[in-house]
Amino acid sequence: MSALLERPTLVLNRNWQPVGVASVARSLTQVFCGTARIVDPHSYQLYTWEDWSNLAPGKDEPFISSQLLKVKIPEVVSLVNYDRIPRNTVTFSRRNVFKRDQYMCQYCGSRPGSEYLTIDHVVPRSQGGESSWENCVLACVDCNHRKANRTPAEAHMPMRKEPIRPRWTPVYAARRVRIESWSKFVSEAYWDTELDT
Repeated sequence: MSALLERPTLVLNRNWQPVGVASVARSLTQVFCGTARIVDPHSYQLYTWEDWSNLAPGKDEPFISSQLLKVKIPEVVSLVNYDRIPRNTVTFSRRNVFKRDQYMCQYCGSRPGSEYLTIDHVVPRSQGGESSWENCVLACVDCNHRKANRTPAEAHMPMRKEPIRPRWTPVYAARRVRIESWSKFVSEAYWDTELDT
């Protein structure tokens, strides 16, 4: 049951814009306290704790149980009073570099699997290159050896795209769990459109 309580739940603001990802335990607590409502991703109906706790889980639906009731695991919640969009930043980590580069070598374009990919410094550390979003990319073992201690220009190995700090999306918050219903609330166009300042 503890694994179910740690599953990710997409958190929407009251305008139904994605603002974060929380654990099921945190989301159910917010619903119980009245600061959030559960969103049915199929009908878009909102549920209070009383409404949700009275719904019987379907045959294949995950749930948590106590002696008195079974509660379906929510996938999406909407906050009652929060309407801002926070400026989340993506942590510079190995996992997130793999997500940003889509498990693809940025030199040859191959996807050999994570065990055959390394993080390469575009400008080598021996030449003053730093470990940062703008200087690290995924490289397959072969390309990493071929590039060695040179820049891509020195090694005649152009990159597929320039490395940048990615914008935050729920993909960077959820760990290895893909929930299909989220696609109804998170569109690539929404996250990729330049915001007016």
